[in-house]
Amino acid sequence: MEDQKKKIVLITVACLLLATIITLGLMLAQSKQQNSEMQELFAIEKEELESEYSSFALQYDELKVRITNDSLQYKLEQEKLRTQQLLEELKQTKADNAAEITRLKKELKTVRAVLRSYVIQIDSLNAINEGLKKENKRVTEKYREATKTIDALSTAKEELSQIVTLASQLDAAGIKMSLLKKNGKEVNKLKRAKQIEIKFTITKNITTETGNKTVYARIIQPSQEVLTKSTSNTFTYEDREIGYSMRKHIEYTGEEQEVTMYWDVEEYLQPGTYRIYLFADGVMIGEANYEFE
Repeated sequence: MEDQKKKIVLITVACLLLATIITLGLMLAQSKQQNSEMQELFAIEKEELESEYSSFALQYDELKVRITNDSLQYKLEQEKLRTQQLLEELKQTKADNAAEITRLKKELKTVRAVLRSYVIQIDSLNAINEGLKKENKRVTEKYREATKTIDALSTAKEELSQIVTLASQLDAAGIKMSLLKKNGKEVNKLKRAKQIEIKFTITKNITTETGNKTVYARIIQPSQEVLTKSTSNTFTYEDREIGYSMRKHIEYTGEEQEVTMYWDVEEYLQPGTYRIYLFADGVMIGEANYEFE
């Protein structure tokens, strides 16, 4: 009787161990599948950006054949070379380097904006003739082919996005920069400002790790210099130390969170465009531009 009880116990323990091994095996397989899907999504993201950069380089060729102005041709050539350089950087970037791909994706916005400004400028010259239209048609066809490739990649990306969510980094929305008098009331003139107030919202993100986080704000003056109290006020971004204007420690819970930061004005502020860049967890989480007089 005692031996029979021991056998039952041993069988029960063996079953439990087998169930545990099977469960761990399933969890490991699922993790490998998710990692594989994430790598595939990164690869598609990289390929999509390469196609966009290539199409923009083609559009610069298109613009160059539409003008005879040497100075403008030189500027277009420089922008084309810059676009090709960014494309080469992208090609050298590994598909799993999310930080670098994110940076090049932001650079793409600038390339797109510059290209759009040149299109408007050249269209205003109205210097297109029939011979140039034929060349324009040829380049346009190449652009359409590139656009089709981008659309196909975007569709594949959207399908994979339903399986794997890559938006694990923080995101700052509703960024507002205000000038305040000594009594805290808002003013619109730099010379009357005693404080700069920056307000924004850290959006809800259940995939982001919660806990203590430090948010850094960089204010770039019209002179392209960082507004900072000390040259030692730096933080690490993309393996290098860069200066910050302000920083704030927050306790992130995964829910939407309002953040306010202040800069005491103790220097002369130049009129012009002020750019704000926000960083957390080693990545840029938001940016905005404001014009002040």
